[in-house]
Amino acid sequence: MQHPGPSCTHLADLDGEEEKEVMLRTYKKIVTWRLQRVNEAVSLGKRRRVSSPTCGTCGVTLSRPFVCLSCSYTGCWMEGHVYGHLRESGHGFCVDARTGSIFCMECDDFVYDQSFKNVYESLLTNAGEKYTTFRLSRMTREAYKPWIPDYKDTGALDKSVSLPCQGRRGLLNLGQTCYLNSILQSFLANPLLRNYFLSDKHNFKACKNKDCTCCEMDKLFSEIYSGDSKPFGPTSFLSTTWRASSSSGPASSELCAGYAQQDAHEFFISALNQIHATAKGSTKASCICIVHTTFDGSLHSEVRCERCGNVNATSDPMMDISLEIEGKHMGGHGGRGDGEEATLLSCLRRYTHPERLGANDYSCPKCGKNSHASKRLSIHRLPPVLSFQFKRFEHPTSDKSSARKIEKRVRFPSTLNMAEFTTLAQRNSSEGKVNGTSRATYAGPASMYEYDLFSVVCHEGSIDNGHYTCFTRHQDEWYRYDDDKVTHSTLGDCLASQAYMCFYVKRHLDYKPYVLPSYIQAREAEMQKEKERELQKMREMQAMEREVDDELLASI
Repeated sequence: MQHPGPSCTHLADLDGEEEKEVMLRTYKKIVTWRLQRVNEAVSLGKRRRVSSPTCGTCGVTLSRPFVCLSCSYTGCWMEGHVYGHLRESGHGFCVDARTGSIFCMECDDFVYDQSFKNVYESLLTNAGEKYTTFRLSRMTREAYKPWIPDYKDTGALDKSVSLPCQGRRGLLNLGQTCYLNSILQSFLANPLLRNYFLSDKHNFKACKNKDCTCCEMDKLFSEIYSGDSKPFGPTSFLSTTWRASSSSGPASSELCAGYAQQDAHEFFISALNQIHATAKGSTKASCICIVHTTFDGSLHSEVRCERCGNVNATSDPMMDISLEIEGKHMGGHGGRGDGEEATLLSCLRRYTHPERLGANDYSCPKCGKNSHASKRLSIHRLPPVLSFQFKRFEHPTSDKSSARKIEKRVRFPSTLNMAEFTTLAQRNSSEGKVNGTSRATYAGPASMYEYDLFSVVCHEGSIDNGHYTCFTRHQDEWYRYDDDKVTHSTLGDCLASQAYMCFYVKRHLDYKPYVLPSYIQAREAEMQKEKERELQKMREMQAMEREVDDELLASI
């Protein structure tokens, strides 16, 4: 993420370390107060009992207080009272209690300092660990422990060779394979997939599986991060994907065959299934493979019978969310007219808005009769990486000639808060309406629900003669990938593009407390399977030796 402001020489030139330590302690108290206020006062009743600070000049209650770091003065920013206090008192700095940003009077700007940034991030992490509980166990989050290399890790690092690699490399078009290239670039920009394959969790040289897509992913990351800047041709990935798809049935075999136009989203789902099938830790239930630990979420569905009031609730796994650009609901609840511009948030609100089912569409299991019902979707468990697909291609009939592309632009943000679309928030909202309060609340700090955009797959042109490109984020820089051409871009260009798929990564990853990481569980399970295979081979060898001995004894 980008720094909130320039580096400040005035903070660095404070009179001695003691003065800076005093200021850091004051800064810590202010940020801690703000985090406690946000996380403890969740309901409206509690918020009314929590006193709010007031401006030291005009006495107005402050929802966003600015606090002087040299004294106890608290003031408002919009009216300039905190600025006037700094000018009249000669104090140099104040802090925005909501964001932790520091304003320097000498620089006349919000400034950046690494020491204060470290304190803010540490307090934010501690707040997440303190105020986040798990519903089943009611346990708080396990305290964060930084990685400290042991002697084995140190020895491995000493022998390693650093490569001047940026991980940015174009992919050759192998004949209408822009759909494949764009999805592979989004995989390469995915921080969870990148960390998994670059940390040797799957080694293609040691793998014995045939047509292994995980091996192809490992080769792809090795090539992209090899330091070679020339475009790379993913021929092996394409052929492996085609063979794996062919074994899945005739419908899947058409995905990568020939030179016809293919759909990027269909390839994305197919690739996830193939990676899952060949990854370590892959199981049919409670899977801990890299695909499920990255993309897997849970979708909650509630159907309420209007005749008897019975609610039938189900939960289903969710790898991505497909959103309608042109919905059935017009006017309110995220709907819009034909002339209005769509947004990702409006599409999500329409996706989670109750839908009325006809009498012939639902049979209530309680009253046993066909009746009108309302169906509502919500996200029960958010995945680490959210994938959205905008339904730009419509097929009104089975005739392919009737298909059309929806050209409407969909605006999407660089940061996304998913709290209002979760099952818990919707449940609290419904309870609030019953109790006379309309404000939705949710458990834990807001950072649990925040996502950052890292990749966008775009479709340009018509449905029959289109082309896929991709935007990805590398640290704070954005790049556009058009097959083998890689160009430096901007966030503004990315947000102005005609998005077909958007990928967001969670700003703060969740983890279960006091359990082994999934990759360690998968590695131990593989080691156990390997031991069992070795024992089985040994038993077979011993049985063959006994048979040979018995034949020799019989001949004597």
